Amino acid sequence: MFPLAMVEDVRRDGPTIYVRGEGVRLTEASGRCILDMMSSHTRANSLGYGNREIAQAVYDQMIAVHYVGTVDNFAPATVQLACKLAELAPGRLSRSMFVSGGSEAVEAAIKLAKQYHIHRGTKPRAYKIISRWNAYHGSTMGAVGVTDWHDMRHISEPGVPGVSFVPGPMCFHNPLGMEEDEYADYCARYLELQIQHEGPDMVAAVLVEPIMQGGGVHVPPRRYLERVREICDSYDVLLIIDEVITGFGRTGAWFAIEHFGVEPDIMTMAKALTAGYVPMGAVITRPQIADSLPIFRHVHTFSGHASAAAAANANIAICERDGLIEQARRNGAYLQDALKAALEGIAIVGQVRGLGLWQAVDFTDGKTGGAPAPVEVPVEIVRRVRELGVLVMPQGTAIELAPPLIATRTDLDEAVEAIARAVTEVARDRGIRVGRTV
Repeated sequence: MFPLAMVEDVRRDGPTIYVRGEGVRLTEASGRCILDMMSSHTRANSLGYGNREIAQAVYDQMIAVHYVGTVDNFAPATVQLACKLAELAPGRLSRSMFVSGGSEAVEAAIKLAKQYHIHRGTKPRAYKIISRWNAYHGSTMGAVGVTDWHDMRHISEPGVPGVSFVPGPMCFHNPLGMEEDEYADYCARYLELQIQHEGPDMVAAVLVEPIMQGGGVHVPPRRYLERVREICDSYDVLLIIDEVITGFGRTGAWFAIEHFGVEPDIMTMAKALTAGYVPMGAVITRPQIADSLPIFRHVHTFSGHASAAAAANANIAICERDGLIEQARRNGAYLQDALKAALEGIAIVGQVRGLGLWQAVDFTDGKTGGAPAPVEVPVEIVRRVRELGVLVMPQGTAIELAPPLIATRTDLDEAVEAIARAVTEVARDRGIRVGRTV
């Protein structure tokens, strides 16, 4: 079975088989080389392919002690990682639990929020979680219950009870046609009303991606997340920030929430935690929350896996030594400028946006009024970009780029050139103006 792939497409084209990776390039079974501008589709391979330091660290740990169980059994590598995350995480976040991936991290965060309110005693009936339209938080039942993307929630319903959804800021094509800042303010007010509607004593947490991936890298105004923090504080609701995609340098900071100056109560992470070399995720919280639980009734077989922790420790050390977080910030600005320059004047290009090495190009129908492009437009653009030897992906009416942090500006230039050519070809095929705006 192929997740999120149409069966008829796979039957027609077959699955893509990669046999080798080096740096930012993948080699298909056919021998064709592809420039990976998605960090391997899931945005996890933040240091690219073939990193021998990480592989050696994992090997060494496996030879020493590869896995020691869970609950209260740990290896030194896992303890080292927990200490490092306490150092890197924003604010007072310092108590970690390790899991196998992002969905498990979200599951753990939701359970932690509910159990915190029960054990603290002031809101013992708080079980409700508020998520957002178009959010993606994972595929296990708890995580898919707070997900509103790819039609994944509806097909799995009925799901976990107590979940409701509110609008989140969009940088382009918001459903009410408001200006971006005005719509963000509306979304914050809507959240407050939803908490009041659900009953503050019943709401355990609000779950937020600091930058939403659904529809392609929607960066909110700083004041929106500041207001969300204030609302949660006012109603004694925990704020869970989901950094599964945005953590470990993707946006030019260790964690995207740093750009907004907001401290979460609970934060999730995965993907680039190990640079994709070994599956691992984590949830981290404040001591006040962790210490309120006499026991956390939740367990994962591979929680704190020593070999995965070794990969994470090596990844973090490489990022620090080579200055890759700052490099992502600088190269992200370079990439955005290059995309804007290359796509200027192509009528179907509506907006270039993003933060760090996470960028999106959103499209319109190319006609007066700038209505959203049909979804087949970005799909066709992505297909043509791949024919030119570059991997990007469609996101609703947009295309997305999430290059490995090690990508050079030469790599980025190559990608921008392919994208500009593909967008131009698709626009011409649709009879839409390509020249500069007069």
